[in-house]
Amino acid sequence: MSATVKNPFQHIVESLDPDRPNQQFYNLSKLGDPRYDRLPFSIRVLLESAVRNCDEFLVKSSDVERILNWKETQTQTVEVPFRPARVILQDFTGVPAVVDFAAMRDAVMNLGGDPEKINPVCPADLVIDHSIQVDFNRKSDSLQKNQDLEFDRNRERFQFLKWGSKAFRNMRIIPPGSGIVHQVNLEYLARVVFNHEGYFYPDSLVGTDSHTTMIDGLGVLGWGVGGIEAEAVMLGQPISMVLPEVVGYKLSGTPDKFITSTDIVLTVTKHLRQVGVVGKFVEFFGPGVAQLSIADRATIANMCPEYGATAAFFPVDNVSIQYLEQTGREEEKLAYITKYLKAVSMFRDYNNVSQDPDFTQVVELDLSTVVPCCSGPKRPQDRIPVSDMKKDFETCLGSKTGFKGFQVAPEHHSASFPFQFNGKEFTLSHGSVVIAAITSCTNTSNPSVMLGAGLLAKKAIECGLSVKPYIKTSLSPGSGVVTYYLKESGVMDYLSKLGFEVVGYGCMTCIGNSGPLPEPVVEAITQGDLVAAGILSGNRNFEGRVHPNTRANYLASPPLVIAYAIAGTVRIDFEKEPIAVNSEGREIFLRDIWPTREEIQAVERTFVIPSMFKEVYEKIEKVNERWNSLVAPSDKLYTWDSESTYIKSPPFFDGLTMQLHPPRSITNAHVLLNLGDSVTTDHISPAGNIARSSAAARYLTSRGLSPRDYNSYGSRRGNDAIMARGTFANIRLFNKFLNKQAPQTIHLPTGETMDVFDAAERYQQSGVPLVVLAGKEYGSGSSRDWAAKGPFLLGIKAVIAESYERIHRSNLVGMGVIPLEYLPGDTADSLGLTGRERYTVIIPEQLTPRMTVDVKLDTGKTFQVRMRFDTDVELAYFHHGGILNYMIRKMSQN
Repeated sequence: MSATVKNPFQHIVESLDPDRPNQQFYNLSKLGDPRYDRLPFSIRVLLESAVRNCDEFLVKSSDVERILNWKETQTQTVEVPFRPARVILQDFTGVPAVVDFAAMRDAVMNLGGDPEKINPVCPADLVIDHSIQVDFNRKSDSLQKNQDLEFDRNRERFQFLKWGSKAFRNMRIIPPGSGIVHQVNLEYLARVVFNHEGYFYPDSLVGTDSHTTMIDGLGVLGWGVGGIEAEAVMLGQPISMVLPEVVGYKLSGTPDKFITSTDIVLTVTKHLRQVGVVGKFVEFFGPGVAQLSIADRATIANMCPEYGATAAFFPVDNVSIQYLEQTGREEEKLAYITKYLKAVSMFRDYNNVSQDPDFTQVVELDLSTVVPCCSGPKRPQDRIPVSDMKKDFETCLGSKTGFKGFQVAPEHHSASFPFQFNGKEFTLSHGSVVIAAITSCTNTSNPSVMLGAGLLAKKAIECGLSVKPYIKTSLSPGSGVVTYYLKESGVMDYLSKLGFEVVGYGCMTCIGNSGPLPEPVVEAITQGDLVAAGILSGNRNFEGRVHPNTRANYLASPPLVIAYAIAGTVRIDFEKEPIAVNSEGREIFLRDIWPTREEIQAVERTFVIPSMFKEVYEKIEKVNERWNSLVAPSDKLYTWDSESTYIKSPPFFDGLTMQLHPPRSITNAHVLLNLGDSVTTDHISPAGNIARSSAAARYLTSRGLSPRDYNSYGSRRGNDAIMARGTFANIRLFNKFLNKQAPQTIHLPTGETMDVFDAAERYQQSGVPLVVLAGKEYGSGSSRDWAAKGPFLLGIKAVIAESYERIHRSNLVGMGVIPLEYLPGDTADSLGLTGRERYTVIIPEQLTPRMTVDVKLDTGKTFQVRMRFDTDVELAYFHHGGILNYMIRKMSQN
């Protein structure tokens, strides 16, 4: 930023290098405030941003004082602004963001403003990584075939994004085939310290993907926000946030030689979930941190959304600098990064206790207590020691339907079903593995677990082991660097021999882009009514996410993914039972082929070298020939194609005027859905395949498309007509009205059961407003703006829930949907709500943050709820009908 006379902290600006007086920084040490040295390092980043951006308008000196006074305000709700240094997007959330920008340009022009004011002010990087699917696997040309199909399916979207890269300044697009957004961010995009317009300052960001937090492992403060909120940041608005509590997580001890970073992260996830860190920062410290590589730290930070924290921060230390050197960053940059961070007391020595700041709370983990583990069968926080997997799965089989239960009758626990595949007969039973995927940024960014998987594959092949051919195996590395070192170290051939071919560079199986299972496998699962298993090295395993036919899904380290693929079932105790019997009749145990940390580290030191990173990333924006040859329009306003089924001008701004209307009460609303706890954004806005029986499929068929051209919900987020029909379309949605899993509801006036979209459409035709009832953690899971946009389009005016996931609540606010929360102790059950009542929510003209309002029912009952507009800024957005309307009016005024 350019210095201005308005900034009251100009007096602490100085040069980092006396020989370069034009390269300056705000020296926070010169504030002369003893509170600064006691602040958590993550809070120091917020403070620096407030000091540097202080203009007494968007950011005030009183905000700086609030952040400095962090320790004294822990029991209060203190709102502060934060201007991150940059924004990162992936294509599932990036496409609708660019669609919104294009539509906002039209709206600003219609209101008499300058449409080119709708332009990113804050630098934005968009990585295309969510479109590729595992259509082909187990063949050497699988990668090329999957990438060709990706391009054929998504040409319209890619052309639109290429238009956006030309039409909007300050937006860089990384082409498909480059890698997973968070790994590309870690290895290439991260600055750690910005050197921009003559100023040094900490790199920081917000992203439109929940796992943006992965970058916290490198000492770059970042977290996921809703796509709607990210758009406002791109337009220069600071984020309005509640100053968070910071939980200090102390690591000590040394992990066992057979432990992987995945085991550590699943242990941390369960522990922090129990501690309760929702809405808080977690900051890691202690001597144990110094033993973790940046890849290990990034794996822990990546899982932050699964333990519910906003950010999981590892301050920069010497290991961070060594990683930057290893990944090919220039020496000059490394020098100023270190010099700057030391000058402002943001460089960490984890063995120096005197550097430990104050924390809201301190919890501790002794790394020597970590054991090999998995997580599942339906949630990432449900950790299971590998030694207990067999027993736990068998308990889940008979348990009541829920997060840890499938309610299979005892007499069917040993059920099996034979089937033919490629001319041979096989048998599936409960717990049979049908998907084994090394996928997702969580693990594919980490050389230790990727090389560990390769070394295990090598030993398995040498022992004569194999994977059954019907199991859908896949390897989707986080970047080209991973393939490079797997090949150079000689383990890639062994992975291929076990069926783990490189199928693409993107977020594939982890987000539901697992592609189809062989028909005989699907028939066996369906006819046998079997609980088949998926095993993946991902970060999410919510119900219905990985594949509709795998009811049990487990997160595991890449080596364990291979181990369970070889075993062919999760009903195995690796300590007591052989993983397999080879062709010579010899029993092979997992311990016989498991590599030690020392073996892995020796290979890593030899083969993961800076020249690899330089070679891969020097050509990243030019390497995809099909992207390079794409022709896109160059007009500043987008010409919408009415025939397109991918890109459509959304109706969010139809009829928008400069005039504001006072808030109105919601009168005589019907309940569209009556939901329970932990309804995820996968339930609300699925990303996977479009079912042939769905409302979205009927729409696409009416536009002349055949099922093979449907593609996924995620790829069609640029078309509101499909996304509205895809809202609440997950086959695993449990609606209390129906008392079963189905993407349906009851149209209460007629008593008919129908698809959720069809019921909502009928209510809208009658002019009836809608509400949703829900339990705890409504909107947990991935950050999806469409999980708020879809309900808005269905006519849902409010959600009444026991609690909300942070990003989803923010997205609802951004779309003008009111998040209402039961008062402590109240639930739908305790209040006797059936959902069949008519609901009137009384909204007064004068609103204040977190105020209580009355809800009146047509039965005569009245109860109170808290309106979860948490800040004055969020109330301003609501008065405007949403954050984008607010920005359009603001941009049209001057």
